[in-house]
Formats: sequence, C-alpha cells, structure tokens
Amino acid sequence: MIYLLLSILFSTGLFVIFKYFGIYKIDVLKAIVINYIVAFSLGFAFAEKSVNFSEIPNQPWIYGALILGVLFVAIFFVMAMTAQKNGVSVASVAGKMSVVIPVLFGVLLYNESVTFLKAIGVAIALLAVYLASVKESKTKIKKASLLFPILLFFGSGAIDTILKYVEVNFVPENEVAIFSGSLFSVAAIFGLIILGIKSLKKTTPFGVKNIIAGIVLGIPNYYSIVFLIKALQHKNFESSVLFTVNNVGIVILSTLVGLFLFKEHFSLKNKIGVFLAIIGIIIVTIA
Repeated sequence: MIYLLLSILFSTGLFVIFKYFGIYKIDVLKAIVINYIVAFSLGFAFAEKSVNFSEIPNQPWIYGALILGVLFVAIFFVMAMTAQKNGVSVASVAGKMSVVIPVLFGVLLYNESVTFLKAIGVAIALLAVYLASVKESKTKIKKASLLFPILLFFGSGAIDTILKYVEVNFVPENEVAIFSGSLFSVAAIFGLIILGIKSLKKTTPFGVKNIIAGIVLGIPNYYSIVFLIKALQHKNFESSVLFTVNNVGIVILSTLVGLFLFKEHFSLKNKIGVFLAIIGIIIVTIA
C-alpha cells in the first residue's frame, strides 16, 4: 500500500511541476530530455545489484524497455498536441480514462477477479475521473482534432498494460531500478534524436533554467515509475484494482492541488467527481 501511495504522490508532483513549467516559460522538450537523463542515471545509481552494462541488451525485459521508452516520449508529444488542439481538460480525461485498458487486460491475461461490486466500483471511478477532470469551456471540439485524444487514450493505456506485462513476466524484484533506468535511457536517446532533428531547423541555446527544470522533473518521474512497479509486484493487489486506485488517486490529489495551490476554478462537476472518486476507490478496494 505504501508503494501505491508514493506512486500517487510522485505522479501528482509531475502535474505540479508541469504547471510551473508554463509559469516560468520552460522549453518543455529540452526539460523532458534532461529529465530522462536524470531518471536513467538514478536508476543505475540506486540499482539493487551491480550493473554490468554489457549484459543489459541480453536481459529478457530489454524489448519491453525499448517499447516503453519510445512510448514515453511519443505519448508526451501526443499529450501536448491534445492540450493544444482540444484543451488541457480533454488531455487529462483522455489520459486517465485509459485506465479501462489495463483493467480489461488484467482480467483477460491474468484471470483477475470479476465481481459485480468491482465492476460497479470501476464504472464509478471512470465517471469520477471524467467529472473531476473536465473544465467548463466554451470552445467547441472539431471532429478532425479527435485523433489526438484517441491516440492519447490508447497510448496511455498501452503504457500501463505493457508495464504490467513486462513486470509480471520478465522483471525480478532485484532488477526494478535497472529496468527503470534502461527504459528511461531509451526515452532519453529518443528525445535527443528528436531534439537534434529540431535543432537542424533552428539552433537555440539549451538554457540553464531548462536544465534545472529537467533535473527537478526527473527525480519524481523516476520514483513514480519505480514505486508503481513495486506496487505491481505486491501479490495482494490485482492490477485492475491497483491501476484504478492509482489513476483515480492522482486525479483526486491533482484536482485538490489545483484548487488550493493554483486557485483553479472548482465546478460542481469537479466536486461531484472527487466525491465519486473516493466512493469508487473504496468499492474497488473492498471488492
């Protein structure tokens, strides 16, 4: 339970940091690249056992790390495009509603329990995520721009599903940090390639503040993944329950942080969403 709570805490911290990125005009791509460099450095620095880098390409989880590393960066860009074209609230809803994908795969692949109470809890949690995340907006969504929310929905769900699959089948408990460091290193390399391509068109200084921002982001980003993997390794938690509680917990905490720290508007829908989220978590946990 402590790993799940820490994952929720550190994941919420990422939203807070991204909020400050906008306030301080941080170049997000540059900060993201530094963030992944910091994250993979932490992974190898705090590895549970000595790291032999020549053996990493032969590890059974390496293909999972490659896929997840690329997805991390790709889905980040999809998230950015969704926020730009459809609004931040749509990006938030699409990302968090994707919890239905790993929940479904948890039932199909790992024969996790399906009870009426659990189904009701997940349904309430999904409704809660939508209500807590949605913001009042007069902007109409164009059908043509629905591509990005759809990609974000399936991409976010794919990350959680693949992470669970690789953890269950290939990652020993004493290799969590090495595995995490490896997938972050892939993300860093992929991000550097994109940054290099962009710099061919227009070269700009990296900027000290972007480096500092990347370091600040990298630490909670690393631990949010490590604690999630450790929570997934807990035998008493089914992944369908864990992903539901994790995503809904992040929505509740980030919504409350937005309300109290950034003085964001808190509509009646948001209040109902937070209330339902708590109810949903209780039901799913009991089930």
